Amino acid sequence: MLDIIHAAGWPIWLLVATSVITLAIIIERFLALRARHVMPAGLPEQVLELVRRQQDEPDAILRLARGSPMGRILAEIAAHRHQDDTWRLAAVEAVGRDVSWRLNRYLPALATISVIAPLLGLFGTVVGMIEIFGAYDPAGGDPAQLARGISIALYNTGFGILIAIPALAFHRYFRSRVEYFLHTMEREAETLNRLISRRAAT
Repeated sequence: MLDIIHAAGWPIWLLVATSVITLAIIIERFLALRARHVMPAGLPEQVLELVRRQQDEPDAILRLARGSPMGRILAEIAAHRHQDDTWRLAAVEAVGRDVSWRLNRYLPALATISVIAPLLGLFGTVVGMIEIFGAYDPAGGDPAQLARGISIALYNTGFGILIAIPALAFHRYFRSRVEYFLHTMEREAETLNRLISRRAAT
């Protein structure tokens, strides 16, 4: 591996740093976007039961909000259960925006890397071409310098594409996962809000 990095020249270090950042983001998002972490199983049913039994005290709501992103949204509805629908929905939307931001955190960086990595590879290609032209001499070029320029150009191009493909693929995957979570949380929040509204009307 060190031989490849040496053959690819100094521009490859930009791509190495980019690949480390990409891997770190992918691992962090895999851990953060686990279903059991975002939407614990049975949580909506537990909250509905608390509301039905009128056991939604401040301490229970606080524990609920700290437990998971879905818990934050459902806890906000429960905390404002005595307010009118307009006030309650406004409070939930505010919390929902923060939850959405946290679920989408680092995904723009992943999308940016998928665009920048090929450009960094192209930059390395240009550096390699400069090496190639520097090796040209009408009286006879230096084969070693020519070979080094070619290796710099090819390695950097290949590494740039190699980083961009998984960055783009995981960005799309995580985006679709976040959209699924947000859709599910919105649906569960609407269900809880309707229950509270019916209880208030009776």
